[in-house]
Amino acid sequence: MDRLDVMRLFTRIVERQSFTLAAQDLDWPRSTATQVIKDLEKRLGVRLLQRTTRHVKATLDGEAYYRRCITILGDVEDAEAAFSDAKPRGLLRVDVHGTLARHFLLPALPGFLTCYPNLQLHIGEGDRLVDLVREGVDCVLRVGDLQDSAMVGRRVALLDEVTCASPSYVARHGNPRSIDELAGHVSIGFISSASGMALPLEFTVNGTLRNITLPSTVTVTSAETYVMAAKLGLGLIQVPRYHVQADLAAGALISVLPDFPASPTPVSLLYPHSRQLSPRVRVFIDWVTQELATPGENIRP
Repeated sequence: MDRLDVMRLFTRIVERQSFTLAAQDLDWPRSTATQVIKDLEKRLGVRLLQRTTRHVKATLDGEAYYRRCITILGDVEDAEAAFSDAKPRGLLRVDVHGTLARHFLLPALPGFLTCYPNLQLHIGEGDRLVDLVREGVDCVLRVGDLQDSAMVGRRVALLDEVTCASPSYVARHGNPRSIDELAGHVSIGFISSASGMALPLEFTVNGTLRNITLPSTVTVTSAETYVMAAKLGLGLIQVPRYHVQADLAAGALISVLPDFPASPTPVSLLYPHSRQLSPRVRVFIDWVTQELATPGENIRP
């Protein structure tokens, strides 16, 4: 068996911490994968993996071999791409913020796949923290400040935020003209996947950012539910303007305190420090950056 294929299998086992998952990723029989690693350890004369009934973990020698394999495989892929007109191919696993993807990326996706017909794209959706290496994900698109220093973050856009509420809510509670007039108002709490706590509302007052926490009768974890609850008159919300632009234009939502905007929210692509970018990941990152960098009212590069 080709040594590069063996390296690809070994690195996948380390990343997935599972023979079964790695074999599935590479479309190998599990029994073959097990035998290949046994032969590799015998040839090298060291134990590379510690096996338990639940997990597979690299030994110290295995971690050193893994780092060398990642470098070698990345160099080979780069070398072949540099001397070939062939376009990137293979499976690309990404995890995206669903609302952002549906608004900006999915409409342009047919063109991307037409340009790269040999790519297969698996799209996971969510706001939760993703262990890219453990879950076999190549990169993630996230909204908000970056928290994980174990990943490389590339900011691709800033989203303008808007505070808004439904006409029925404003009719009951009034339309505040200053931050002091928020007394007596309620918000819909959006639970952060990072902290498990409801995020405060942000307002810029005389050049200074102020966080204000209002009482909430409803808390949510979904962006779609967040907007729907606001349209039902359940409280104030703060969201990227693109997400509610149509509702604002139709009068289903009303902008509140527009003279006291929240700080714009960054959008970033993240990928592991330990992994050299493959050509298929590079073309995806370049494409996402281009799609999100179009200057406009709601999004800025």
